[in-house]
Amino acid sequence: MKSISLIQFLIEERRAGRMNAELSLLIEVVARACKRIAVATNKGALGGVLGEAGTGNIQGEAQKKLDVISNEILLEANAWGGQLAACASEEMEDPQPIPDMYPKGHHLLLFDPLDGSSNIDVNISVGTIFSVLRCPDDVTEPKAEHFLQPGTTQLAAGYVVYGPATVLVLTFGHGTHEFTLDREVGSFVLSRRDIRIPEETAEFAINMSNQRHWEAPMQRYIGELLAGKDGPRGKDFNMRWVASMVADVHRIITRGGVFFYPLDAKIKSKGGKLRLMYEANPMAFIIEQAGGAATTGREPIMGLQPTGLHQRVPVFLGSKKEVEVATHYHVEADAAV
Repeated sequence: MKSISLIQFLIEERRAGRMNAELSLLIEVVARACKRIAVATNKGALGGVLGEAGTGNIQGEAQKKLDVISNEILLEANAWGGQLAACASEEMEDPQPIPDMYPKGHHLLLFDPLDGSSNIDVNISVGTIFSVLRCPDDVTEPKAEHFLQPGTTQLAAGYVVYGPATVLVLTFGHGTHEFTLDREVGSFVLSRRDIRIPEETAEFAINMSNQRHWEAPMQRYIGELLAGKDGPRGKDFNMRWVASMVADVHRIITRGGVFFYPLDAKIKSKGGKLRLMYEANPMAFIIEQAGGAATTGREPIMGLQPTGLHQRVPVFLGSKKEVEVATHYHVEADAAV
């Protein structure tokens, strides 16, 4: 079978009327930047990119050198292309405007430049997550409030996982598709079209060290999974946890499963652990376009009206039936109060 490059795929999508030329070019630019990040991550210690950067991001988290490098690569790549009105990064407090010397486009780009960066030094897969929104027509200098659009308005979302292979997973609202980087040629090639996540699963990903802090419905749900075939669910479940969201989600995209980062007593005051705009919304879009489900444990993630650029939310996503069960337990518990 003849291989299809990312560029060829994007042209086909444009001809089918599923995207415009500006969005197509924007995705090409992001993919090209991610190839540069892949080179940096692959060099590891030889590239002098491991370890702490000695700085903190807007969330007060220590930045790795590769966090800073990846952020700079994405900002630089997207500054001059003419597809963007502005971009926002998990690593920066405020949106980055496009310099006046360059033409401006009609799109807003949000990204987590290096998700799972705490795993860099131990050579575990990390990744980049991104989301594309349309800039409001009457806005020439976008501010933070112009990015605060529900996930349902996303034009595109994707992630790149830097692992044994560099893989790009992408959606424009017409299915979820996977591209693998051919290192010899230097281009992303379509490896799976119209991915479908199994509705049922026996595999879950969660940080069990937080169990004592979870709410009662989460305790109930995971307790049933751990009880296995002798419990109320009647089957055994396996647990996986990489602590790199892109790696955990990519496993679900590949073979099904569920990923949970529920609300707990430690993070309740923050609203959750994961960022709505940089992680939850794009991953929810990708998962739902592959036939999965994504909620906060109480309501659909993409239906939320954002209140802040760095807002955090609980995340339940993956195989539809398991997400529905866990969400039902939370809604049921709330109704009983």
